Amino acid sequence: MNKARIEQFFATLQAANPQPESELHWHNPFELLVAVILSAQATDAGVNRATPALFAAAPTPQKMAALGIEGIESYIKTIGLFHNKARHLYAASQILIEQHGGQVPRTREALEALPGVGRKTSNVILNVAFGEPTIAVDTHVFRVSCRTGLAAGKTPLEVEKRLLQRVPPHYMQHAHHWLILHGRYICQARQPRCWQCPVAEYCDFQPKTSAPEKSRKKAAPS
Repeated sequence: MNKARIEQFFATLQAANPQPESELHWHNPFELLVAVILSAQATDAGVNRATPALFAAAPTPQKMAALGIEGIESYIKTIGLFHNKARHLYAASQILIEQHGGQVPRTREALEALPGVGRKTSNVILNVAFGEPTIAVDTHVFRVSCRTGLAAGKTPLEVEKRLLQRVPPHYMQHAHHWLILHGRYICQARQPRCWQCPVAEYCDFQPKTSAPEKSRKKAAPS
């Protein structure tokens, strides 16, 4: 994908969704941090079903720590790996209280020092909560970037670095959300829905997929 096509690719995604947002539900940076930690190897929908009750009980690090590990577990049992995630949330809350005055830090180094927080999570927090031009490379972003020719790489970090080089600055703020949503709903893993893709003409992927027979029959006039 050359520079001109990259510009057209993002311009089209922007036109369709000018202000993309995370599909995780949150009201403050701490809740976002909690939701992103919980979302590891889990769906956003599954996290969103569990967090309303958790956030009602513990919207701050102080209240989260007061729940204790078992108390946290009682709210997140429906989420995969909930034992480990409860330990991470408890320990992270203690660190936020003791080292950051109960506030979510705004630096990558401090974020990645929290249990359960890696580079992807820190990128989400920096971008979504604090407006930094970072790109979180999850499985969707990795797949779309490699498949389309936007920024191919062998590892998430390699793809992230190439995206930072290739995404035009005026699209950087929302780039990872556009790519996540595109991968989740259109450029899917097993079969990309090229017949529904608004940016198919700018993408290097070949051959483009066609609509399944059932879809073509439904779309045909009676």
